[in-house]
Amino acid sequence: MDEVKKLLEGFADHAAEGLPAADIDADISRGRLALRRIKRRRRVTGVLCVAAASALVLAVGNQVKWWGGGEVAGGPVEQGTAASAARPTTPPAATPKSNETVSAFGASVVELVANQQAWSTIACSLTPKGWSPESPITANRVVLSPPEMRTADVAAKVVLQASDTARSLSQVRVIDADGKTFHIGTLDGRPAGQVKLPSQWWLLLELPTGTVEWPDDEVRRFLDSCAVN
Repeated sequence: MDEVKKLLEGFADHAAEGLPAADIDADISRGRLALRRIKRRRRVTGVLCVAAASALVLAVGNQVKWWGGGEVAGGPVEQGTAASAARPTTPPAATPKSNETVSAFGASVVELVANQQAWSTIACSLTPKGWSPESPITANRVVLSPPEMRTADVAAKVVLQASDTARSLSQVRVIDADGKTFHIGTLDGRPAGQVKLPSQWWLLLELPTGTVEWPDDEVRRFLDSCAVN
């Protein structure tokens, strides 16, 4: 400390010639105070640096936890909620009414039951449930109307017609059963099927559109139950 005092005295002698003698003790006190302030500032700066570094580590650690632990902004995601969001919801399947069959496409499928009514020269042992023949019935043609509906639109009805010649169907599917060959396809945009009977008659079945579904096997069963007298 004596050396600092001597340096300050020499500096004051050279730098302040003509000035009143310097108060060395006051200068030394001010110098000590300045040194203490510098040290204090260094300590504060160090503490702030450590605090900033700690905050950075915490922020990075929490961010890693968010990404790794399944947390998102607003709070953690509940396992049930995440699983529900991942799984697509499936609407409940429609439950068919009693004695009603529903196809995979949601439309009701025709139900064939025993036919207790004599028609014309065309006789079938099976008939669509609830469908009834229209009057008058011609010799080689039977028209069945849908249940609970009366309409003049032939496309909504079942038409059975006997002919000595076959009709040309499109999109034909062939089924061989019971010694007969059944052709199922479309005729003028309507679902249709036909079969050649042992009596050499061709029996044509024209099906309705937009009412019930007729699977190929039900078309075959219905045609196979018919005969032309």
